[in-house]
Amino acid sequence: MENHFALFQLSPGFAIDAAQLDTAYRELQGRVHPDRFAAGTDAEKRVAMQWATQANAAYQTLKNPLKRASYLCELNGVDLAIESNTAMPPAFLVQQMEWREALDEARHAKDFAALEELDAVLRAERKRQIDEIGALLDSGRYHDAGGRVRQLMFVEKFGEEIERAFEALEA
Repeated sequence: MENHFALFQLSPGFAIDAAQLDTAYRELQGRVHPDRFAAGTDAEKRVAMQWATQANAAYQTLKNPLKRASYLCELNGVDLAIESNTAMPPAFLVQQMEWREALDEARHAKDFAALEELDAVLRAERKRQIDEIGALLDSGRYHDAGGRVRQLMFVEKFGEEIERAFEALEA
């Protein structure tokens, strides 16, 4: 099967046209959706299901910046070694500890404003990291981008923790 970019007739790169991706996805789904093959043979139905499944997975990967960055690294021979490579720059680790302390304080104090402030800081950091990763990937610096992708994974996970803290306060 084709790589995700080729599947949607997009040039491989981090910067993609979201509208073009959406259009290409809808067109492909229109051609391969299993409902179109309801009267077909079992083999035709199976192939349609495989194509639809691949189209869905490819679309989900390309529309999400973190997944797209990870995919580009992998396409270009960079093993992110997510489970085994947890090494991070010391400054990033210190930042993580400071954020965690701020989150713990906001949770214990049930301080919605402090959570909102931390969330805004995190969103700005996420945007900064995505921009940097995109520039590294689009300039062919895949190994450098790989380390940043691992950092972004931590940022994304921390964002989920903030979301859960908001939900707990709102409950």
